[in-house]
Amino acid sequence: MINRFILIAVITLVLVSCNNDDNKFQEDGTASESNSVVVESFQQILDQADVNGSILLYDVQKNAYFSNDFDYAKQASLPASTFKIANSIIALQTSVVESDSSMFYWNGEKRKLKAWEQDLDFKSAFHYSCVPCYQDVAKKIGVQRMNKYLQEFNYGNMVVDSNSIDNFWLEGESSINQFQQIAFLMKFYNKELNISERTYEIMKEMLVIYNNDELKISGKTGWAIRNGNNKGWFVGYLNYQEDVYFFAVRIEPNEDFNMDMFSVIRSEVTFKTFEQMGITM
Repeated sequence: MINRFILIAVITLVLVSCNNDDNKFQEDGTASESNSVVVESFQQILDQADVNGSILLYDVQKNAYFSNDFDYAKQASLPASTFKIANSIIALQTSVVESDSSMFYWNGEKRKLKAWEQDLDFKSAFHYSCVPCYQDVAKKIGVQRMNKYLQEFNYGNMVVDSNSIDNFWLEGESSINQFQQIAFLMKFYNKELNISERTYEIMKEMLVIYNNDELKISGKTGWAIRNGNNKGWFVGYLNYQEDVYFFAVRIEPNEDFNMDMFSVIRSEVTFKTFEQMGITM
């Protein structure tokens, strides 16, 4: 058993398609109603956290999607730092970044977060969610290669051009919904993306947040602010005993919410969801 609050602190600090033919996504990236289950207790988790939004979880064994609000889950928004998953894969696949130990050297300029004001290897840059590091990566990948891979990945609706190459996941019209996040993660997990085994293995290890004998959690958080609206993401997958679950949580604060707690709440809501599904934390 792990201490959930310690795990939340770690995440805050470091800031399938299955082979079963019944699990087919519709054109809008959502699942069919036949395998969609509304869970009222998920809404209670959000209410207690003083946030709005949707918890979306896919149980591979049951071939079923669970959520408090499927309509909200279909709505698309900026991916924010959850895009670092795709960005990292493309960087490794194009050799813009050689490995998880490749270094990003700080130039001494002041950055938004103190954690970014240091030399970071690629794995640390991912977990610290270093925006300047990944902006540099995106520019080196370039517009043409970035669009090529994003189209192959079917990764939401990213708007990438010469003016937006270093911020399209943070600003502008790019968007992805929760079903599409899970669809992308399932393709990655099942090795259905056109990437090398080496890229896959490096990225699989970079995604791990926690690992013990029974439970492995892999994923990435994100925080998008557009037109004054805050949306917090936590996407990923977990292996629990012999089972696999994929999740995409997206929340937004209520009017009187204490924004100092927003980054923590993303994780807290997600872990409470796991408990609701019988996953021991």
